[in-house]
Amino acid sequence: MTAFDDAFAESCANDPAGPVALILRQNLLPVEGRGSVIFPPTYADIGYNIDTLSDGTKVATVDSVGAQANRMEPLFMVASPGEPENRLAGLVPQVTITYGNDKSISILEAGHRLGDALIRSSELAEEARRAFSTFLDADDASVIARLAPTSLVFGAWDSRDTQAKLPRVVQATVRAWDVDQLRRSAQYNPPINYAELDVFSEEEKTKQEGNAKSLLAQRGFVHVPASEALGGVVVHGEIRREVTVNLVALRRLRGEGRPVMRRYVLGLALVAATAPLDGYLRQGCLLAPDPDDATAWTAVGRDGTRAVIGLEEDAVFTFAQRAAEAFGVGPDRTVAFDRKRAQDDAKKKA
Repeated sequence: MTAFDDAFAESCANDPAGPVALILRQNLLPVEGRGSVIFPPTYADIGYNIDTLSDGTKVATVDSVGAQANRMEPLFMVASPGEPENRLAGLVPQVTITYGNDKSISILEAGHRLGDALIRSSELAEEARRAFSTFLDADDASVIARLAPTSLVFGAWDSRDTQAKLPRVVQATVRAWDVDQLRRSAQYNPPINYAELDVFSEEEKTKQEGNAKSLLAQRGFVHVPASEALGGVVVHGEIRREVTVNLVALRRLRGEGRPVMRRYVLGLALVAATAPLDGYLRQGCLLAPDPDDATAWTAVGRDGTRAVIGLEEDAVFTFAQRAAEAFGVGPDRTVAFDRKRAQDDAKKKA
């Protein structure tokens, strides 16, 4: 096993002949046990995203690249009041957008990161645009690294403005292999007969019950069957989480103090990638690592050679902390949502 130390980290961040990627293939299990039903995400028009391979094997998406990124990014948020202090929060600038009546949201919760409509609708709009333009025109990522470094870690696309596209350094997916899709049906029975209480007539009850689209059914006053709904999947193969740290994309980051900046982004990427999985993906899908799976991080060389790497969570954090101090974490910011900016932006053509 290759130890994770400063020399190895430097080869990852700045050596053109260094590893091209760090990868993890982790088997997961439903908390109910192997072979239990899990519920994948549903998508408009298609339901579950299930692909059929040439040999007939059906593979279900359990968590997409974007979903995994949106689960990892809040790892860097300041802890809520009453919760233990989050040591990762000091590694990135805490940018907060206030809106409404004393409400606020962190940029770490914005799905499109620095390219999100929320940023264009705030006092950060011009600064974010300059950061993207600097990356696009001068090939300089350092401004983004100080303003919103997780946009470099998890990627961002300023598709509504400058068209600057930041590749993901960290990406992860969860897929289930060899699945069978299930269906489920249900029946809602109201606790009392409202027609007997003259809330509406027996004729109106008969007319509307059984029709999920009827007004009385939508309001919960009559019997409503729900049949042939999505009922989850049974997984006969593996539920596999695959995490990739793209070191080629990392080493292509350029700008002021780029060796130090790359080490900083590497530290953030490794912290996010090695953090314990929050396996509650959605209702009916609570997963945990398979205790019988000998999971290990692997470094993939330019020539395809593979070596097991000892990426321990505490060692990675210590490296990330030192890299952040060397680079200089950008300042924390609190900015206001600007309704006029949002209204103007909403009128622009894509």
